[in-house]
Amino acid sequence: MALIRRLAEFTNQYPWQWACAELEAFFDMLRSAPRPAALSTLRGYQTTMRLFQDFVTDTRYGWPQACRERFGQAPAAVLHEWNSMVHAVEYEGRPGRRPLTYDEVQVLFDTADQRVDDIRSRGRKGALVAVRDAAVLKAVYAYGLRRREACGLDLADLRHNPSMPAFGRFGALFVRLAKASRGSAPKRRTVLTVPEMDWIVAVLDEYLTEVRPRLAPAAHPALWVSERTARLSVYRLGRVFEIVRDLAGLPEELDLHGLRHSYVTHLVEFDIPRSSFRTRSGTPSPRRRRSTPACRTSSVTNCCATNCASINPAWRRAGETENGLPVEPASGDGRTRNVRHHGPGRAVG
Repeated sequence: MALIRRLAEFTNQYPWQWACAELEAFFDMLRSAPRPAALSTLRGYQTTMRLFQDFVTDTRYGWPQACRERFGQAPAAVLHEWNSMVHAVEYEGRPGRRPLTYDEVQVLFDTADQRVDDIRSRGRKGALVAVRDAAVLKAVYAYGLRRREACGLDLADLRHNPSMPAFGRFGALFVRLAKASRGSAPKRRTVLTVPEMDWIVAVLDEYLTEVRPRLAPAAHPALWVSERTARLSVYRLGRVFEIVRDLAGLPEELDLHGLRHSYVTHLVEFDIPRSSFRTRSGTPSPRRRRSTPACRTSSVTNCCATNCASINPAWRRAGETENGLPVEPASGDGRTRNVRHHGPGRAVG
């Protein structure tokens, strides 16, 4: 009803007085605002409006007759196929949204670490929080997390990977608040730590041993906690990225979700098969979305050996083939390019 009240305020008319011109002017205003509404947002508004007009114009509910008797005018259908927005292309995001390059990721993380030193040099409080901010940004990139997924992580979601014992309890992350399908509960997936990003192990270990205890989380189960002994909020995580991005001098169109895009893009450049990174990113299946098909797994032990072999073809047995072709190490063609090692955030002494 908030949208209906908003439209009534814009037109200064009641719903039974609306015409197609008023509705089209309302959406033109939204598109021409200083911050234009996205096409997907406007399409959602039109869906809501269509449901409302179907309700008020349906004679089974009695509203057309009641309005005609009381006001002398019945509500009409003002949204039709000629003034409705169609979903003509698969991607409708802003052109400026893109994955971060390797150099931009490096600059972002270096700036997050430098922010800790700057706060300490000025003698101001907030150094612990800055270390946490640097660690969570690196984790979002290293595991390809959405902001809600990152904020919803608990300590119990840290998992071992039997195929990579050197990573200890940071061999995998169990994501329990992944993006849900329409009308369903949040999905779940297990994201294994990629060997090309093994630097995240030291980052998480330092955060859990030296930083998180000093934030006094008590018995709070959250992995990322605030200075007020609460779970890190989605808004705060987005704000952290914006602060570090501006300090690093990166373009304003880059957002936190771009780190997830960078994760998937770099996995492709690491020559990781799609059957592996689809599981890690939690994208829909081919039947639901053509662009990024996915497979699902719920057990690390059942898939770790296959995934680790797919991460680095050099780990496969000699003579093994893929799609009828011999498998060669990814490093043999010189295409692998890893983000330089990101040292863990500096602990506050």
